[in-house]
Amino acid sequence: MPELPDIVVYVEALERRTKGQALERIRLRSPFLVRSVDPPISRAEGRRVLSLSRLGKRIVFELEDELFLVFHLMIAGRFHWKEKGAGVPGKIGLAAFDFPAGTLMLTEASSKKRASLHLLPGRESLAALDRGGLEVQGASLATFEAVLRRENHTLKRALTDPTLFSGIGNAYSDEILHRARLSPVKLSQKLPREEVKRLFSACKKTLEDWTERLRRETGDGFPEKVTAFRDGMAVHGRYDEPCPECGSPVQRIVLGDHETNYCARCQTGGKLLADRALSRLLKGDWPKTLDELEDRLDSS
Repeated sequence: MPELPDIVVYVEALERRTKGQALERIRLRSPFLVRSVDPPISRAEGRRVLSLSRLGKRIVFELEDELFLVFHLMIAGRFHWKEKGAGVPGKIGLAAFDFPAGTLMLTEASSKKRASLHLLPGRESLAALDRGGLEVQGASLATFEAVLRRENHTLKRALTDPTLFSGIGNAYSDEILHRARLSPVKLSQKLPREEVKRLFSACKKTLEDWTERLRRETGDGFPEKVTAFRDGMAVHGRYDEPCPECGSPVQRIVLGDHETNYCARCQTGGKLLADRALSRLLKGDWPKTLDELEDRLDSS
């Protein structure tokens, strides 16, 4: 699922191409994409794009007349910028949005069509989709600590909870915890103050570094290779590969289709976290399936 760095780069690329332009036509292929009813999606046609922004993991187009197109890409949804009028792919295509300068294509490479689109009237309707998570990059240490300790979750669960922290998911939470040298199963309310400081710094630095890196890679182009598994990541998606800090093989905890990646030497004092032991520890704190996880973290 695209997370904060990916969403920021998407927003910037889309803004360069669509801000100030009219959304001339919407071509829907999937009837399940649009999740709002009133106003009808056709009301967006002909409206100019005033701005783009990020709302958690959602991408928001502000249109004229206080209308907001809100996209949630979920796990497999992706944007592509094509020549104007390009055809919508038959198998993975969800919709096309025609602008004077080109066509924004939305695809989803999954049999479970979970990406969503809302057309919302007014800022109050938009605010209702906000899960309330803290934007870490603009927060103080005191605010970060207060939010972190609000619930006694594992650190992995806390970082990926959109009601606590905005825009962080499975991939970057692994990277943050590795940089902070903290176990994913430590409990947030029992974390010493010095470790809270390390976690806060790692959150800000990891998100800043990856956003800048993706900006450089994209340049003036469009981000076509949006993935949760990137070269240069320390632990995420790198099971059994050497940790870049200590050389030990990266470990993982697997629960259903979901996994957490970590370095035992750097993060857990050499202890391997067994799946059964983790399940006993977490009890109801962690979902058992990917569908349950995504519904809990991201469904509106």
